[in-house]
Amino acid sequence: MTVADTLVEAWYGKRPSPWWTWPLAGLYGALTAWRRALYRSGILRSVRLPVPVIVIGNLTAGGTGKTPLTIELAEALRGRGFRPGVVSRGHGGTRREPILLGEAPVPAEVGDEPCLIRASGVPVAVGRDRPAAAQLLVADGCDVVIADDGLQHYRLARDVEICVIDGARRFGNGRLLPAGPLREPLRRLARTDLRVCNGGTPQDGEYPMQLAGGEAATLEGAHRQPLPAFAGQRVHAVAAIGNPSRFFASLRDAGIDVVEHAFPDHHAFTAADLAFGDDLPVLMTDKDAVKCQGFAQSHWWRVPVRAVLPAAFVDAVAARLARYAGIAQPPR
Repeated sequence: MTVADTLVEAWYGKRPSPWWTWPLAGLYGALTAWRRALYRSGILRSVRLPVPVIVIGNLTAGGTGKTPLTIELAEALRGRGFRPGVVSRGHGGTRREPILLGEAPVPAEVGDEPCLIRASGVPVAVGRDRPAAAQLLVADGCDVVIADDGLQHYRLARDVEICVIDGARRFGNGRLLPAGPLREPLRRLARTDLRVCNGGTPQDGEYPMQLAGGEAATLEGAHRQPLPAFAGQRVHAVAAIGNPSRFFASLRDAGIDVVEHAFPDHHAFTAADLAFGDDLPVLMTDKDAVKCQGFAQSHWWRVPVRAVLPAAFVDAVAARLARYAGIAQPPR
């Protein structure tokens, strides 16, 4: 078992946190509090764009469903007359300078999540300097900027903050990294505008979100079939996401016999990673599929999902855009 596996088990209640994580968590908490104080005092300044900014993020390390929510929200806002664009740091990519993504971005250069979002038809800009990357979206005609995974990136001023919560794991033991999964103290949650609960049972003030799938498609796109068509079959399941167990569980719920292959988040796949020595089907997430297109085989399948959200959530976002940015809300 790796150190990372040991920590995750401690975070979510299966064992105590190792003793050495406690002083590190104290140091981490002090540094993050100092950084927030520098921004609140104006010593460090946030960059404000001429258009409203929506930040989507979470308080915990690991995947909570931010990217599916980003894609779905962008599509919903487009349906209401906005022209949203998404800005991302580009985790897992090598690109440092800001860039507006074209039709066929390279995951190794700009990261897997930006490529997945761009494939949905939404303008995407990537860069370590997120305010500079966001300016590219404004210059391209976007009237709303959505920052994917930007809750702790205070340099970009925001009008709406959305926190995504894993409905099954919630906040674990409630401690800061590395003693727990929290990037910021739980009291930070009260300062966010909207909270979305991915799966599980939403608590008061949280909007429910479900990840809907039910279909698989070959990576080259030639064939599609219902996910239950794999029921009773043994398959290799591949996931390099923040919470691979969620993907594996969804396949098992469809009656599939899963051989798990969990990789680190944003892992850069090679053909050798998926050489399992047999002809069993290989099922992977959409996020992983964008990195495997160049060496895909006919028995490799992607399993896309989309976020299902109540209309009241989009209403709340649009209302806040109108209130905070002083713009007229486009008609539905």
